[in-house]
Amino acid sequence: MKRRSVLAGTAVAIAATALETGPAATAATAATGAAPDAVTILPGDPRYADLVVGNNSRWVARPDSVRLVRTTEQVVRAVQEAVDGNKRISVRSGGHCYADFVFNPEVRVVIDTSLLDTVGYDERLKAFEVGAGSTLLHAYESLFKGWGVTIPGGMCYSVGMGGHISGGGYGMLSRRHGLTVDHLYAVEVVVVDAKGKARSVVATREADDPNRDLWWAHTGGGGGNFGVVTRYWFRSPDATGTDPASLLPKPPEEVLVSALALPWSELNKVSFVSLVRKFGAWHEKNGSVGSSAASLCSFLMMNHRANGSIGLLTQIDATVPDAKKVLDDFLAEVTASLSDTAVRPMSDPVGELGALPDLFTPQALPWLHSVKLLGTSNPTLTNPTLRGHHKSAYLRRNVTEAQATAMYRHLTRTDHENPASMVVLLSYGGKINTVASGDTASVQRDSVFKGLFQSFWAGAENDAANIGWTRDVYGEVFSAGGGYPVPGVATDGCYINYPDADITDPKVNTSGVPWYTLYYKDNYPRLQRIKAAYDPRNIFRHSQSITHPDHT
Repeated sequence: MKRRSVLAGTAVAIAATALETGPAATAATAATGAAPDAVTILPGDPRYADLVVGNNSRWVARPDSVRLVRTTEQVVRAVQEAVDGNKRISVRSGGHCYADFVFNPEVRVVIDTSLLDTVGYDERLKAFEVGAGSTLLHAYESLFKGWGVTIPGGMCYSVGMGGHISGGGYGMLSRRHGLTVDHLYAVEVVVVDAKGKARSVVATREADDPNRDLWWAHTGGGGGNFGVVTRYWFRSPDATGTDPASLLPKPPEEVLVSALALPWSELNKVSFVSLVRKFGAWHEKNGSVGSSAASLCSFLMMNHRANGSIGLLTQIDATVPDAKKVLDDFLAEVTASLSDTAVRPMSDPVGELGALPDLFTPQALPWLHSVKLLGTSNPTLTNPTLRGHHKSAYLRRNVTEAQATAMYRHLTRTDHENPASMVVLLSYGGKINTVASGDTASVQRDSVFKGLFQSFWAGAENDAANIGWTRDVYGEVFSAGGGYPVPGVATDGCYINYPDADITDPKVNTSGVPWYTLYYKDNYPRLQRIKAAYDPRNIFRHSQSITHPDHT
């Protein structure tokens, strides 16, 4: 108890200091007595075009300026200047937002945190400090090489920590170790008070921290709602001692990785439906956190027939008991309805994953090697012309035969033949589901797998066809809920880190369930109260931002 009080007191003291000064002074500050300003990028600067569009080229802004920041103090200044000038703010870290939260015509100032990318160990908080602009791969490599630890985050290498963590990030180690936010100890946020004054606040998970609610809001409340995140600190809640190497999960020494291509030429409706339902059935049966199967994570990437193949990517900790058998049994069970000739090497780009022919026979790889290989094998991340439309679902139960049939119908349509239109099913459950739904803002804590419905394309002239296809397949799969996976026995809403541009439109979302319930369920009222407390002027807002309690 004394140790907790000491840490909480330290955190509050740091927060109080941060209100005035931000993080530790730079060498330049020490020498001159004044912190340098953020880099200001204006229209006409050759850097401008790269900084006003993200991974989805549908969403572009034309702000008056982009502020590239390196310190918390610079963020405070940039926010204050924007507030004083009555200019709409948005925040970017990695630029991977699926919707228009960052880039839209109303934004006048983009605060770009991509240079806030330091990773280190903070002796004061006994936790690992990670800048909001750090990419996932940079964080993984720094934590692993420096201390032999990691956090269970996403697979795409260039996703920024700022939005990924605040939305409750998860990845291939989450069935074993939980969500990223289950290891979040503290967050630093630049907020604006009722008088319009910008300041930074450090909020921890300590029970007696007066800013604990702000920490909680960043465990799944989504980015761009409360302020500008500048830093996160990570330490597992059950960690003990002072050795940094014992304060976060250790990744597997080796992982077994399998990448299979399932050619559409070998699939018919019966075998496709069997494939999908066997994938779901395995996850229903293997959600126990204590089993070897909890270390297995798989993505079933069902690309449109025009692609030629469906992909099945699977990884398991090679050091757990019977890892090879668990993997072999999983692959055999899921592909049981297919002939041997229907399972081939991933020799051509498949949907979101590139060619991985060497992994047809499961390969044992050092963990960091696998992270780099899988994280950088995504062709949709390297094409700056691509546009996208995305929808998500949490699934508590296996999909029905009718739902799998609906997927088949739309994936084999001849009036829409985009190889990059797809439905992806992703492993969930395990350790994730051992946390109570109210302990973090990430409320969905009893799903067994997730769904991602999406299409990628080039050219605005193809918008209607691809948006329409994505709406069609998603709407039919969840037709029983008015076209959305409403919280219930079989489904549990949507993932805020896969934001859906349609979810607020009653013409598309005919479920009668509000968008905020689909994302946040019963946690939404608390998020609204925190919003009112830390952003009373509603400075930080976007098309799906959390509202004050007196708004819907």
